[in-house]
Amino acid sequence: MSIATTTALVVALVGCIFILFIGARFLLAPEVAVAGFGVPQDSVRALTSIKGVRDITSGVVPLVVLAAAGSHAFGWALLAASITPVGDALIVVRNGGTLRQALSVHAATAVVLVVAGLLLALS
Repeated sequence: MSIATTTALVVALVGCIFILFIGARFLLAPEVAVAGFGVPQDSVRALTSIKGVRDITSGVVPLVVLAAAGSHAFGWALLAASITPVGDALIVVRNGGTLRQALSVHAATAVVLVVAGLLLALS
């Protein structure tokens, strides 16, 4: 591996670790995270826009994995992506939503991702 490739890999891995930290901060210290993001805490429009961009990214990234690496890697990407609907189900239940909504929408999505992901990853 060339020095440029190694450097790019290290920088990308550090970026991944950093974004994991930022995501954890949004869960554990939301006021600090929102302030650090740069929008008012009470701006529903800003917060829903943030979610919208992340949802689009959550759909694009696995498709890029499929295009670049094939169905086996795509399966692993789907398994990793199942974290999102599991978290969404927990958020719904913990923030006044109904268990029915959490299970019928978010948990069901997670199950579909896990099943499809396992079938593809293990094939």
